[in-house]
Amino acid sequence: MKESFDLEFEFKLSSSEVYNCWLDPKKHEAMTGGIADIKNSVGYEFETWDGYIQGTIMQLEANKKIVQTWRTTEFSDQDEDSELKIELFEREGGCLLKLQHTNIPEGQGESYKKGWLEHYFEPMEFYFDSL
Repeated sequence: MKESFDLEFEFKLSSSEVYNCWLDPKKHEAMTGGIADIKNSVGYEFETWDGYIQGTIMQLEANKKIVQTWRTTEFSDQDEDSELKIELFEREGGCLLKLQHTNIPEGQGESYKKGWLEHYFEPMEFYFDSL
């Protein structure tokens, strides 16, 4: 059975700044610590975290939404890609990021949920605070 989860995190940057950091390879690297090949372009096949994560950018709504297929090197060849939806909402003093991760292979959901917090949201918060 496939797994899924939702996460929310608030940042002290505007939604446009978070959106642009996510889709700019140098800023993505700076905020996560892993090498990123990503681009603000629908259909672009990206890699992040030194090639551990791969996928395709499926939908973009400037400063509001990013939808990607998503998989890691831990997925088997038989596993379908999962889907990642990131939505950004302006808040006073920053933005709210809502992440929905679906179609995750059975038994991997909790690990990825923890990974989003430890390897993305917490480093992003640290990076954004340094700007």
